[in-house]
Amino acid sequence: MTARSSLTIVLAAGEGTRMQSSLPKVLHPVAGQSLLAHVLGAAPKGAGASLAVVIGPDHKAVADEARRVRPDAATFVQRERLGTAHAVLAAREALARGADDLLVVFGDTPLISAETVSRLRAPLKNGAALAVLGFQAADPTGYGRLLVEDGRLVAIREHADATPAERAITLCNAGVMAFDGRRALQILDRIGNANSKGEYYLVDAVAISRDMGLEAIVIETSEDEVRGINTKGQLAEAEQVMQARLRKAALEAGVTMTAPDTVYLAADTSFGKDVTIEPFVVIGPGVSIADGAVIHSFSHIVQSSIGKNTLVGPFARLRPGTSLGDGAKIGNFVETKAATLEAGVKVNHLSYIGDTHVGAKANIGAGTVTCNYDGFSKHKTEIGAGAFVGTNSSLVAPVRIGAGAYIGSGSVITKDVPDDAMAVERSPQTNREGGARRYRELKTRNKAPKA
Repeated sequence: MTARSSLTIVLAAGEGTRMQSSLPKVLHPVAGQSLLAHVLGAAPKGAGASLAVVIGPDHKAVADEARRVRPDAATFVQRERLGTAHAVLAAREALARGADDLLVVFGDTPLISAETVSRLRAPLKNGAALAVLGFQAADPTGYGRLLVEDGRLVAIREHADATPAERAITLCNAGVMAFDGRRALQILDRIGNANSKGEYYLVDAVAISRDMGLEAIVIETSEDEVRGINTKGQLAEAEQVMQARLRKAALEAGVTMTAPDTVYLAADTSFGKDVTIEPFVVIGPGVSIADGAVIHSFSHIVQSSIGKNTLVGPFARLRPGTSLGDGAKIGNFVETKAATLEAGVKVNHLSYIGDTHVGAKANIGAGTVTCNYDGFSKHKTEIGAGAFVGTNSSLVAPVRIGAGAYIGSGSVITKDVPDDAMAVERSPQTNREGGARRYRELKTRNKAPKA
């Protein structure tokens, strides 16, 4: 199929009012990615593949998401909602450029796979003018029925218009279609709006193709794969299906999960070999976990890189920008954010490490806090290799703890500590005076007029 060019039109103009949300429907997440991102990921890519996303008016956020996921995506606005065929023709400019295959997919079907899209294209190479994706519905009520004779699709009958015999058919229309690009505009331009709603329906393409003497066929897939999302309940159902897929893939790749149904993964989570995930772990987007790492129970990890043979948790929270070197240990009730911990670093208990770089084999004692926010700005803490930070220490950024330095328990460090030096605890009076002075300086600086 790589020799054939393609245009994929993603219909994403719906308001999604049944979602009861101000967020456009296609931007709601499943497994840490928007519905639209999942669909765009299934669309053909590479040489000869083009992409058009049809959005509604004032849906800049949808256009931005499309370009974030697929920078090659063009966007078109459907200013009036006059049916699915009308939505496709909103991208007429892209259609007019010509492609061997035209694919029409929906931005609210996140479970569709690239393999199914490829199967849908295959009949076009063999001469079919139209291929329609269908599924065997457990309960076909409300779905359009696919009427097939001698292996050829002859019509799509809407449920309201179907005869009792036709309603007994369980082969239903998923809405996704593939057209022979040479004939697509001829077919689409013949679709009329002589119906009760005065709208242009893409399903009419089947009867039109038959009237033109062209061949239309059905490609079947599972009902799960073509689930459309219209409500928060359906969003939750899609999440369950996606999580089951991700867990199965992880297990097949060699990840050990003792209670997989309690583990939540993101669509882009990557695992090395011999990784262990204990029960009740939540892994958000942007996480990579290297060989031999163990994630203990009740940990929450987002946008983080975890090195080989690391230990995380239980009850650890790794926020965006965390990078753990090989053999590092993050213990119970430790939180990290925008922090790089080099190989062998230990932060075993009850600590917050934010906007920090920690050198190899440093030890951070229980109750340590990097005080990175002064009320106005974030500041950086540097902790050198082999440093020892005693329990209940507060490191007031910006500050540097030198390599091999020793910080006594209960210290409040506001000045840089040289390599291999020992820092003593400051008196409470000095801490109060220094903190008040620092606050006055910052408040004055931030009230100063901008240049």
